[in-house]
Amino acid sequence: MLRVIIGLILIVFGAQAFLRRSPPPGTGVAPAGRFSGLGNLLRGPLVGILMVIAGLGFLASTSFVQISADRVGHLKRIYLADDLPPGRIIALPGQKGPQAEVLGPGFHFRPLLNVLYEVEQYPVVQIPEGYYGQITTNDGMPMPEGMFIAPVIPDDRLADMLNAQTFIEQGGFRGPQETVLKPGAYRLNRYLFDVRSDAETTATVIPAGQVGVVKSNVQQPGLNCKEELVRVSEAQHDADALSVPLVPRGCIGLWKEALLPGAYYLNRHAYDITPVDTRAQTWEYKGGFKRRTIDLSLDQQGQLTQTERSFDEPIPPTAVDRAVMMKVEGWDIPQELRVVAQVAPENAPIVAGSVGGIQEIEHRILTPLIRSIVRNVAGSNIRVPKREGDKIVGYEVRPTRVLDLIENREAIEDTIEDQIKREARKAGVEIREIRLGEPAIPPEILIGRLRVQLADQLGQAYIRETEAQKQRIETEQARATADEQPRLVAAQIAVQVAEQREAERAALGRAERKYLEEIALGQKAQTEVLGQDRVTMLQALDKALISLERQPQLVQLVGKLVPNTVVNGSGLEGAAAILGNAFGGSKKDDSQVPPGSAQ
Repeated sequence: MLRVIIGLILIVFGAQAFLRRSPPPGTGVAPAGRFSGLGNLLRGPLVGILMVIAGLGFLASTSFVQISADRVGHLKRIYLADDLPPGRIIALPGQKGPQAEVLGPGFHFRPLLNVLYEVEQYPVVQIPEGYYGQITTNDGMPMPEGMFIAPVIPDDRLADMLNAQTFIEQGGFRGPQETVLKPGAYRLNRYLFDVRSDAETTATVIPAGQVGVVKSNVQQPGLNCKEELVRVSEAQHDADALSVPLVPRGCIGLWKEALLPGAYYLNRHAYDITPVDTRAQTWEYKGGFKRRTIDLSLDQQGQLTQTERSFDEPIPPTAVDRAVMMKVEGWDIPQELRVVAQVAPENAPIVAGSVGGIQEIEHRILTPLIRSIVRNVAGSNIRVPKREGDKIVGYEVRPTRVLDLIENREAIEDTIEDQIKREARKAGVEIREIRLGEPAIPPEILIGRLRVQLADQLGQAYIRETEAQKQRIETEQARATADEQPRLVAAQIAVQVAEQREAERAALGRAERKYLEEIALGQKAQTEVLGQDRVTMLQALDKALISLERQPQLVQLVGKLVPNTVVNGSGLEGAAAILGNAFGGSKKDDSQVPPGSAQ
């Protein structure tokens, strides 16, 4: 304002100086006092022009402003405008007060700009990555009854509504806005828009393997949420399931549709997001009991020795709870087990609305449920298959026995799994599998079986040793046979030679018999012709000749004994006579020899 006054004074005095001129010499007008020289100087036309120019410069300096590139020019009208209506904060054109209009970067000229307005520069609003800008407006229409936050502005209108004048003229609401600013730079009227961006305005990030259950505190205009609520409730689970009132997207309450993995810029004042893990969860119930065992040992004499030992089974850090304690046939048996559970994305709102999350499901619902069902199955009946060999021919329902935990583990697992699946579905949780661990069966029950198994193993060991001895004997026999192979071959050859000789002798015997039979037939025929006596004599003669042939020395003896005898006659009589004399026949008188006999 001071510059305006100075400028106006300079213009007035300059104009006067330009219009007034000094009196010409000789007119008789004397200078007025000691300032007459200065007055004459100020009355000069040149000086008047300079003063006018200086005054215009002072006025011009109040008519422009330079806005930096990272700033926004804000205006407050002071003079020559109407007053603001009651309750209004932001002035429209022609009204005093903070103006809806803002100045962008660069040079701006407007007559008496700095006189009529107060100009302020604010930094551009910067929203960093991973955050959103929470907006509160200082002017606009009053918030409708029952609303604590203004409805979201559609994306296609957002750019226009961020203009202060448009926001006020088109009915924007005063107060907290559901609409948020996404990461980026914005030239906003800071008189109207108050933007907050800090650690509490981080973006909602739903990681992979999870969904976000939305609890909305606002309702979009134009939705009949009561009818939608009835329609959604009728489509929920059966009467035994957990009942949770769900609403469609845009209504106040728990949305029936969860947010899929991704980044969302949601106003935390308008929405509460509960992440629900939809990955398969593995829960172990393990440890927390004392395990007892009996060891069997066998000495060299075959005597069994039993040694009992016990140790504590601690609860591992990864386990959600201790092992389940069952009572089977009056025995207390700790049973370890593993459960694989999963929350389906479509069931996440029910889980979050009824319990809160997967961990709350585990602690408040599933763990008590699992313990109860495992105890009930162990203390009641199970359905076990009847088998004929490897083939199942039927099923039998009977009370559970202790050894079923070993022999029929699969049947117990199936029974427990079926019951837990039905109950877990009521809470919106899917049980994928139940696996029983090693039960801590009292060793007194197992000792008989262990002794039988050991005896069976000893029997099998004896059988195998016997087979090994037989194998060794066969090996030694094979080795000995190999060592005696030359003798065996010679013996086999000798046997074959003997068999050949036996066959040869049999053939010779048969030939000899045939020969004798033929001789006998000949002798028989000879006897019939010659008579028995002569045949006998011929046989004796034949033998004698054969003996002489074999023993030549008998020929000399015969020569000595044979006399000079003349035998008359022929045939057998002469030969007989000679032999008779040779072998000691008595001498006869020559006179007794018939004529023609040998002498």
